[in-house]
Amino acid sequence: MMTIRRLIYREVIASVIFVAIGFLSLFFFFDFVDELPNVGKGGTSYRLTQALLYVALLLPNHLYELLPIAVLIGTIFVMARLAQSSEYTILRTSGLGPWRALRALLVLGLVFTMLTFAAGDYLAPAADRTAQLLKARFQGRISLGQTGAWLKERQGQDTYNVNVGALTPDGGMQGVRIFQSDAQGFMTSITQAASATFSDGAWILSQATRREFDTSASNSARVERTAEPVLRWPTGISPEMVSVALLKPDRMSTIDLFQYIQHLDENGQTSQRYEIEFWRKVFYPLSCLVMVVLALPFAYLHFRSAGITTYVFCGVLIGISFFLLNNVFGYVGNLQNWWPWLTAAAPGLIYTMLSLGAFGWLVVRR
Repeated sequence: MMTIRRLIYREVIASVIFVAIGFLSLFFFFDFVDELPNVGKGGTSYRLTQALLYVALLLPNHLYELLPIAVLIGTIFVMARLAQSSEYTILRTSGLGPWRALRALLVLGLVFTMLTFAAGDYLAPAADRTAQLLKARFQGRISLGQTGAWLKERQGQDTYNVNVGALTPDGGMQGVRIFQSDAQGFMTSITQAASATFSDGAWILSQATRREFDTSASNSARVERTAEPVLRWPTGISPEMVSVALLKPDRMSTIDLFQYIQHLDENGQTSQRYEIEFWRKVFYPLSCLVMVVLALPFAYLHFRSAGITTYVFCGVLIGISFFLLNNVFGYVGNLQNWWPWLTAAAPGLIYTMLSLGAFGWLVVRR
């Protein structure tokens, strides 16, 4: 059995690597074409070499998204090829029963699961953060739309709504605005700063202007304006929280998403979108196990009426449909306020039932 497992593992791993390289090359080309209009735009020093490096740093995130699909296509190709050449029939006569084959593929799927988790939780966030800082170094800053990122924090009876316009390449912030409200919801102060940096448990605001509103007088309100070259504002909003708000949540690590969700819940903000993305980070790597189970029945098919390319093409369609269904469930679940864990797990559960149904009907019964 060890020789049989070694044969299957070697063939599947080589096929998955080949499919993954093909997909990554395709996405690298598409990203590079999209990035070409930004090269030299506005007289910046953003050259072709920087664009190539930026696009290359996006590949780990593509690897995370495409690895389950590559596992499905690569495993289907190996199983179908073994069946076409009658090698799998020889393996069956040598003692490779359906359950042994399933157990062997699940062990290999577990390896791909850990690889997918490592790519999505460690490699992709670090590479994407480096890519964004690299681009900001040549284009000036990282921003989100016209208004930047909005965050909220409660300190005692007061509520602070914070707006960050952009992140600088060195990790600082630009265009910071802090709106303070009391327990009744009345605005008590507005603080604006041209830039800010992170410190231990505080933000250091540079060129800050603060306006305090005194509404305690019964006849008239009074506004007191002060200017400070350096102002320290104690806060629990960390650099990771600002990065989550400015960057895409699907490119953040699981721990950063969890901490940001806690921050939103503590401050009475909706966290549906980030909870869905958190649970997707948990369940998505497990789809590699589903894919190897879905590929096993292809080893028991007959190739008299259809060639191996037909079954590989079916595997491509199944992988694309899983990718699309995973995204559709995320958008619909966010709009309909579905349970986040169920929204993230539903595509995997659907394909798990399909794979087990195909395995039971085509492998065990026949």
